[in-house]
Amino acid sequence: MLASIDLNSDLGEGAGTDALLMPLISSANIACGAHAGNESTMRETIALARRHGVVVGAHPGYPDRENFGRVPVPLSSGELVEEVARQIRALQRVDPDLKIAHVKAHGALYNEAWRDAAVARSIVGGVKAVFAAPSDIAVFAAPDSALAEAALAAGLRVVREGFVDRAYEKDGSLRSRKLLGALHTDPQVAAKQALSFVRDGGVRAHDGSFLKLTVDTLCLHGDTPGAPAIAAAVRSALKGAGVKVQAAVIWP
Repeated sequence: MLASIDLNSDLGEGAGTDALLMPLISSANIACGAHAGNESTMRETIALARRHGVVVGAHPGYPDRENFGRVPVPLSSGELVEEVARQIRALQRVDPDLKIAHVKAHGALYNEAWRDAAVARSIVGGVKAVFAAPSDIAVFAAPDSALAEAALAAGLRVVREGFVDRAYEKDGSLRSRKLLGALHTDPQVAAKQALSFVRDGGVRAHDGSFLKLTVDTLCLHGDTPGAPAIAAAVRSALKGAGVKVQAAVIWP
């Protein structure tokens, strides 16, 4: 049983759940205006995070608002490096005093970086292009992913991530949102999955097989139907198990 775990959520995306989720999480990944969000939503989400003592990270995705960044966009490696850097800088410009603690890719970009080493290296390149001391920045990535490997090779800290509101396939990938059972919208199912991560060191895949996945943070998506209820159930389950919710990257 883990003594503590980070609980993160993707926010600033217009789902309307930010104010309800922020008191329940320890890390917020804020959309940087490409797949969703704008200067106003970034500013509002940062203010909410400060009010509740939640650590802030940048949440860059493919520049495709029509598909919410959940469809790959053909970009060269150089273009992707620049795009990731541009989005992180957009969050910085909104609040120059903000300390960005981590970077988490969104949607299709995150999923591609799970297996595609070139995409993973481009994300890492974008992070390194922004920060003078990249070793101070963490990258949220799936355990044993190409992104985790690329970040470690570049001297970045890796925070290994699991999902409480998504189903897994037996190969360790997330079940496609196009398929039945991809989302866990029942709060108790999500809470059970959270406990499985912290207690058993992994989760049951959609086919019933067990996946060993060591994680440092658990994610629930702000746009998952019933997200606040899911977050409350997860917090309650973790508290009942004696697991403290705290940020993986402590606010300086």
